[in-house]
Amino acid sequence: MSGSVLSVRDLTVRAHVDSGPRTLLDAVSLDLGKGEILGLVGESGSGKSLFCRSLVRLLPSSLLKIESGSVLLEGRDLMRIDDGEMLKVRGGEIGMIFQNPTSHLDPVMRIGDQIAEGIRYHQGFSAREARTAATDILAQVGFPDPKRQYDSYPHEFSGGMRQRAMIGVALSCNPKILIADEPTTALDVTIQAQILRLLIDIRDRRGLSIILITHDLGIVAQTCDRIAVLRGGKLIEEGPKRTILARPQHPYTINLINSHPSLPGAISAPLLEIAEAGKPARPLLEIDDLHVRFRAGGALLRGGAKTVSAVAGVSLQIMPGETVGIVGESGSGKSTLARAVLGLTPLSSGHVTFDGVDLALQKSAGLAKLRRETAMVFQDPYNALNPRLTIGQMLAEVLKVQGKVARADIPVRIGELLDLVGLEREFAGRKPRSMSGGQCQRAGIARALAVDPKMIIADECVAALDVTIQAQIIELFRDLTAKMNLTLIFIAHDLAIVRNLCERVVVMYRGEIVEEGRSEEVFARPKHPYTAALIAAIPDIDPDKRLLQGADGKDHPHSMPIQSIKRMP
Repeated sequence: MSGSVLSVRDLTVRAHVDSGPRTLLDAVSLDLGKGEILGLVGESGSGKSLFCRSLVRLLPSSLLKIESGSVLLEGRDLMRIDDGEMLKVRGGEIGMIFQNPTSHLDPVMRIGDQIAEGIRYHQGFSAREARTAATDILAQVGFPDPKRQYDSYPHEFSGGMRQRAMIGVALSCNPKILIADEPTTALDVTIQAQILRLLIDIRDRRGLSIILITHDLGIVAQTCDRIAVLRGGKLIEEGPKRTILARPQHPYTINLINSHPSLPGAISAPLLEIAEAGKPARPLLEIDDLHVRFRAGGALLRGGAKTVSAVAGVSLQIMPGETVGIVGESGSGKSTLARAVLGLTPLSSGHVTFDGVDLALQKSAGLAKLRRETAMVFQDPYNALNPRLTIGQMLAEVLKVQGKVARADIPVRIGELLDLVGLEREFAGRKPRSMSGGQCQRAGIARALAVDPKMIIADECVAALDVTIQAQIIELFRDLTAKMNLTLIFIAHDLAIVRNLCERVVVMYRGEIVEEGRSEEVFARPKHPYTAALIAAIPDIDPDKRLLQGADGKDHPHSMPIQSIKRMP
């Protein structure tokens, strides 16, 4: 690293709302060295994404204003240049990678053309030259057949490949700085490791500087050179990663490190096993030889469609009050199994019995019971909430439909639900667009609790949350299962959280259960090589542990490639 490519001094952003000005970024000063990877960490609402958007003057609302400060890009102040020059800086000198590639890739435009578009705009290439350059970039970011895949659309790729495509779009303009905003949050641990290694390789090859926004200190430890910690719009700590991780000075940083679920020795003990004598004779949920198949591929008139087995002969019993984690990579069948259990996906064969009612034999009675006594928490908080309703209206709607709370008592119950998930009661009057991702996810959990369920299925529900909030949600689920005898099925690709929360873990691969057992047993002595590969890919807070390191101490970058995982609808 030599010299600073970016120097930010006293950057201040305020929101001008009816109640008066509110400071969102408070005199933040940071330097980014040439060829450096800077990890920007902090909770939702701390100002991480706003800071990076402010660098390129792309504020999310007209109510927000950059009040003061300077952003020097190789000596030129980006706060003083005109809009036309700023347009060239965006993409051309500072590229951005976002958390959700599906939302930021054009669904009706070929992947290759999306990369070529930036090349033609910023570098003035002809169409043929841009296609050649875009194909080269597809190869650089790990597309196995770039010439053919140039003409493919985003929906034809997995989440990990779409994220690679977005990195390609960002690189197409040959920027000096790459801002990566939570680029691996929604990805499986092995795919996450591949994307992080890709970013490091691109940095080494191109010498570009990277700002990596993340809430996972394991990612920071294994990827970044320096760490900057934001809280409430203020920079509270900054320095080399080894110094920050080994000797944090600020209590908030200490709390972030202690909250990291992968930290050795910080794993909470699993819930005590229910005494045999107290166990009910009948499982709450019983799955017997369940198959879910989809028709995929083939032309409409010519036929040729094939059958894909998303769930292939799964049998599982879950007792009341039990907490079960279901893990596996994208395409393993986790979410399809959850949807089949809740009656949202048709069963091809087999049986799902909930509290004595067989969904295959008594479909109407089974669905009615499921809707009264089960709830689901989804991965994407923004798409799971109605943008037109306030949080209070959303919760009131559920409470009215369920009919378990008297109408006069609904406002009180809404306040209790917000308290349960750690939201201020003022959030009852707010809409999702005015809230952070973490706040929206907690509202989604409150909606699930409003059903007063016997069982909750949480599908990647903490993937987008900060480590401290994850710890709070885990503790909340632990309290609920203990106090209410709530049964929890926790679907996740973050094995560290499953290890921390769940009594039992079920590992799925290609629609089948390949391993099952008590969490401490499975994590300590995995029997299946796939389970071992998943565990080896967990990001560790130890900065000396290399990405995707196997149990034998050697790197296994291709031990479980995404191509080996069956793609599911």
